[in-house]
Order: sequence, then structure tokens, then C-alpha cells
Amino acid sequence: MSDELEDVGPIDYLVVEFPGNRMTGENFPLLVDLVDRGIIRILDLMFVRKEEDGTVSGMEIADLTGDGALDLAVFEGASSGLLGQDDLEEAASALQPGSSAGILVYENRWAAPFAAALRRSGAQLVASGRIPVPALVAALDATEDAS
Repeated sequence: MSDELEDVGPIDYLVVEFPGNRMTGENFPLLVDLVDRGIIRILDLMFVRKEEDGTVSGMEIADLTGDGALDLAVFEGASSGLLGQDDLEEAASALQPGSSAGILVYENRWAAPFAAALRRSGAQLVASGRIPVPALVAALDATEDAS
């Protein structure tokens, strides 16, 4: 099994809230494009809804936008087993009542060769994180104002 994992890129997850359960579907073709181009590989994709009373339920991949088309049918059954009920409940705890969310676990395929080379050389990842776009904009604005 460790040989199979040698060429795996970093694994990330996202929880994306759709306030008021409004999913426009605009982002779905972009997600499919990332997969088609080999940039990411989807390991898990699940949806959760938080009702106004706080009740949490999973949602099936279906006509999420209400336009009659199966928006993400291409990803139906995408499940590595990494996400469980406790993960759905934890994701839902971050949601406002009356909202839904997509939970996406994906491999960064673009980084796999680099990550494999690091592992072969004995290196290991000791920290990772994200810089929120608003923080980046604020830092760039501060730099520009200081000039």
C-alpha cells in the first residue's frame, strides 16, 4: 500500500456554504474542468443541509440547482471513505441555519510529482495552511499604502 501512496499529491478539503440553500451551479463545470485537466482528483464529495431548526441531513448528488439536470452526476459515488457522519455534523456546525454545504476532499494531482520527490529524499511536510484572500488583499493594500 505504501508504494501506491508514493505518487499521491497533498490531500485537502473544503466546506463551501450555500446560504439559503442557493446553489447556482455556476461552479460545477469549473470543478469538472479541474478534474478533467488532472489538476485535482476528487476523493469525496458530499452535501449537507442545516434546517432552520438546526436539524442536519445529508443530501444526495442530484438536481441541486432545480433546473432539471443532474448537476454533479459525474461524481456520483465519489467516496473514499474518509468522510463519515461525524464529519458531516462537524461541517454543519459551521453553517448558518437554512443553508447547505458541499464537502469536498481532493488530491492535488498537480503537486504529486513534487511531493513524491520530497518523500523519496526523506523530506516531510511539517506545516501547511491557507492565506485567506481578504488577508492577502489587506497585506497588498498596506504595502501599496506604505510606498
